[in-house]
Amino acid sequence: MGDVPQCVLYEHAVGYVLFRVAEFEDIGTSIPQVEESIADLQRFRSIVKVGAFEPFKNTESALENCNSLSEGHLHPDLLNFLEANLPRKKKKVVTLAVGDSRLASAISEQITGIKCQISGVVPELMRGIRIHFEHLVKDLPHHSLSKAQLSLGHGYSRKKVKFDVHRVDNMVIQSIALLDQLDKDINLFGMRIREWYSYHFPELFKLVPDQLNYIKCASIIMDRKNLDDEVVGKLNEVLEDNDKVVEIVEAARTSMGMDISDLDLFNVLRFAKRVDELTVYRQELHTYVKERMHSCAPSLSALIGEQVGARLISHAGSLTNLAKYPASTVQILGAEKALFRALKTRSNTPKYGLLFHSSFIGRASAKNKGRISRFLANKCTVASRIDCFSDVPVATYGEHLKQQVEDRLKFLESGIIPKKNLDVMKEAIEEAATVKVKILKKRKKEAKRAKRAAEQQEDFDTTQGSKPDADAMKVEDEIVKEKIKRPKLVLHEEGTDGGQKTNNDESVINNGHKKKKKKESSDVRDESRHGEESGVMNGESSSKKKKKLMKKNDSEITESGDNLLECSEGALPILNEGRDHKKKKKKCSME
Repeated sequence: MGDVPQCVLYEHAVGYVLFRVAEFEDIGTSIPQVEESIADLQRFRSIVKVGAFEPFKNTESALENCNSLSEGHLHPDLLNFLEANLPRKKKKVVTLAVGDSRLASAISEQITGIKCQISGVVPELMRGIRIHFEHLVKDLPHHSLSKAQLSLGHGYSRKKVKFDVHRVDNMVIQSIALLDQLDKDINLFGMRIREWYSYHFPELFKLVPDQLNYIKCASIIMDRKNLDDEVVGKLNEVLEDNDKVVEIVEAARTSMGMDISDLDLFNVLRFAKRVDELTVYRQELHTYVKERMHSCAPSLSALIGEQVGARLISHAGSLTNLAKYPASTVQILGAEKALFRALKTRSNTPKYGLLFHSSFIGRASAKNKGRISRFLANKCTVASRIDCFSDVPVATYGEHLKQQVEDRLKFLESGIIPKKNLDVMKEAIEEAATVKVKILKKRKKEAKRAKRAAEQQEDFDTTQGSKPDADAMKVEDEIVKEKIKRPKLVLHEEGTDGGQKTNNDESVINNGHKKKKKKESSDVRDESRHGEESGVMNGESSSKKKKKLMKKNDSEITESGDNLLECSEGALPILNEGRDHKKKKKKCSME
């Protein structure tokens, strides 16, 4: 049994805790005795007591200390805590129990007079402190401990899995797997449609060997007996070959296929439509993989192509794993079965795996395929490392590496000596520097444009949010104004001539500086006209008739409501006649 520690350093989400170990001479006698004391809280409390506690200032400080501990570095906060609270003895060395070996070595290097211990009874002490920590530290409530652990766990995990969205390789892995699966499915479904539709039109298979064109032609032709000019025009658009269309029309007339019912034809065409949609989606997915590879691994894409590079990343698990592989592993990546079979039977090992799909291997002669595959695997390793560990990945290095492979092919075939690798890499570094500057400028412009668009959208949202209230206020103001401006209809009797006249015919409403004449309803206008005529003709009529006429007018006005109209131009001459009549009467009385 080694030395027994005098102090124990325990790291928690809330801060650093330094425990002092009492009766350490008895503790070191046997580990089973320590295990028994760990199970009992009272016995463990008598052995381990809290010596010092240093809480973290905030969650950012806790996350920073946690990252330093995970990397085995001694954080300045921990260094100050240990220097301030560890007991100092001139002759004796203080033994400190630490859970991590890297942290123990860092403490021993930076603090003199301290001996760190990580074995022996230390794991059991750590386990007991972890179990009874809530009871040993009474000043902190239990809910705060759990919340601190949860918050720090989320922050630490987020820090570990943080990645750049423009360089994520997980999407490439899933996309290339889906692309391979779609290739298999489309091929299988296309063969199924050929077998199905060949019962009706077997000659079409030989005339249109391409699978996608066959599906489109089958969807256009449908029943071969109904080939009209419209169908022929559509076939010309698909095949772009008039002679081939003529052959299809002649074959449809003399076909040996059986007749097909509408229900069977409907199901065949429905399945053909689905396969056509899958084919279109496969093309879109292929474009997506290209774009992702150009943003994730531009050098690798420029060297061996997007699909082969994506398959290498998918087989390795990630771009980082591919960058860590040696060139010999990259060379046979994808040929593991052949490799293990060769090792088992003691035969020749494979020369290439997924790299076989590269155009360089196919262009090389049989005796040079192995050499080119080794050289290409070396360049793929360099390209993947550049893409993985560079801040701004560019395709310049991949283009120069591709040119090196081309020069190597020429050297193996004709003996032309290529450029030295050092000279090529110098040129690539110079070109890549200029390209990086352009990319950074472009990113800044895009960021400014996105920020400006976000600000405009925010302003638009705020204006849209306040607009309904303004509209509602405007409508309310208009309603109030209409209520204030609404005129009242008042009828006056003419005592002398028995005529009636409404003052509303010429009522004027002052709205600002403008004057508007209100119109009267047609019923009221007719009755007023009738009243004036009767007043002129029957000036000496009795008062009973006048009262009846007034009641009639009042009832009609109340039925029409408050909807008053401006007086029309036709009513003005009648009113003028009444006025002239009154003037004549006054003149006669004056004489």
